[in-house]
Amino acid sequence: MNAQELTQKIGPASVVLVTGPSGAGRSTAIKVLEDLGYEVIDNLPLSLLPRLLDGPPPNRPLALGLDVRNRDFGTKALIETIDQLAARSDQFAQVLYLDAAEDELIRRYSETRRRHPLAASDSPHEGIQRECDLLVPVRARADILIDTTGLSPHDLRIEVERWFDIRAGRQLGVTVHSFSYKRGLPRGMDIVIDCRFLRNPHWDESLRHHDGRDPLVAAFVAQDPRFDPFFDRVKSLVDLLLPAHKDEGKTHLSIGFGCTGGQHRSVAVTERLASALAKDGWHVSKRHWEMERRAVQAQSDKGPEI
Repeated sequence: MNAQELTQKIGPASVVLVTGPSGAGRSTAIKVLEDLGYEVIDNLPLSLLPRLLDGPPPNRPLALGLDVRNRDFGTKALIETIDQLAARSDQFAQVLYLDAAEDELIRRYSETRRRHPLAASDSPHEGIQRECDLLVPVRARADILIDTTGLSPHDLRIEVERWFDIRAGRQLGVTVHSFSYKRGLPRGMDIVIDCRFLRNPHWDESLRHHDGRDPLVAAFVAQDPRFDPFFDRVKSLVDLLLPAHKDEGKTHLSIGFGCTGGQHRSVAVTERLASALAKDGWHVSKRHWEMERRAVQAQSDKGPEI
């Protein structure tokens, strides 16, 4: 079942079980579902679920967050719950499993300095291994699995919305990205366009330490005689593709512009296209990957606040 088919099947009598290892993004996914209009209950004891579902008919779909912190959590109990939901003719149930690579989970725990729920006195690494082993049978039963390795909360929101957005009249969401080819392509790009042929502000000493959001840098890039025909053709292509993707049922499109350092040319083009699409009425967001990386690095260099 693809995302479009799934959202067509979800209705008020639908249940989404959201689970996965601690640190993989379950809490973020739950918040996204709540924003989408789902009735959300986090960490409901499994023993209370039948009573909840046998109550008055809901007027909107239900999302339940389940993890090892649940009072009566157990792999066998969760599998039995999934089987019981699947057997009900009055419910449409889906299991959303959030996963991430072990190294990524360890990194996230080291950044937050939280204790793992299965390793109160051990290292987070021990708890992560125990939890991943415990959840192997649940992972195998997942209807939708989202690997959040390398994803930001923004990226995860887009992915959850792609599968579970049931809002009437929802728009096609567009994200325009700038990035550095030195660091490789960001994940999930639908369209990628190389901007390295445009004149480079890096070689102008007065502009080198600014970025493409600066009007002087943007003007410098736009003065390249190839810029206007390039941008006009890109805009025409996007104008053709967006309605076509929307008609096809796609809920999100990612467009990436890359340059050598991800600071000047790709940023300027991203800003200009995002602005033009917003004026046309599209739901647009933008990401500047290199700018975000530098901001995180600068914050890290400052050290923790005291």
